[in-house]
Order: sequence, then structure tokens, then C-alpha cells
Amino acid sequence: QVQLVESGGGLVQAGDSLRLSCAASGFTFSLSRMGWFRRAPGKEREFVAVISRSNIGTEYDDVVKGRFTISRDNAKNTVYLQMNSLKPEDTGVYYCAKMFSTGRDANYWGQGTQVTVSS
Repeated sequence: QVQLVESGGGLVQAGDSLRLSCAASGFTFSLSRMGWFRRAPGKEREFVAVISRSNIGTEYDDVVKGRFTISRDNAKNTVYLQMNSLKPEDTGVYYCAKMFSTGRDANYWGQGTQVTVSS
């Protein structure tokens, strides 16, 4: 079965950086688009970023564009989210996702990792 396990969350100060990792198993990772979502306190889960199967194409929500970078290592079945210049409004639970073949929606999510940015 599909398993997505996130790691790397934590408590940081505004302006700091964090790198999230997601270890994937149970499916052919190299053939799947992968993404990240987040859920801020009291809000719905929202799209953050997606990366193509071949590590060439990426898309970002406008709120994180220029600060976050999604990448993947198909040899390690792992997808990453490098987050720079973090802001308090980036606080939330971050979820790794196995994306549908097109668009910004997913059919599987991990359990999530908490990111808290203090001001």
C-alpha cells in the first residue's frame, strides 16, 4: 500500500529555513508526480508545491513562490521541500502527497509534520 512518511518539521524563528523530507513506498515513485500541502490552524488543507516525475517541472502556490523549493531523488524514493525565509503564516502541518497525473490535487497524503514559525 502507499506509504508517505514526512520528517523535518520543527519550531523555528521567522527568517529561518527548514527542509522537509518525505520517504515514499508502495508504488512506483519515479512514475508519480509528488507534492506538498499544508494546513494552517483553523484552515483547510491547501496546495503548496508539485514536482513532475522527471524532476524538471515544478509549480508553486503564489504565497510560497521564490521562498520554497520542491525537489526529488528518485533513487531514494524521497521528495523534499526546502523552505527559506519562513514567516509566521507558514505555520501549519505539512503533508507530502502522491499527486494525480495532472493538476494540483492528490490521491494519497502522509500523516504530516508540524512546522511552527515564531515571530
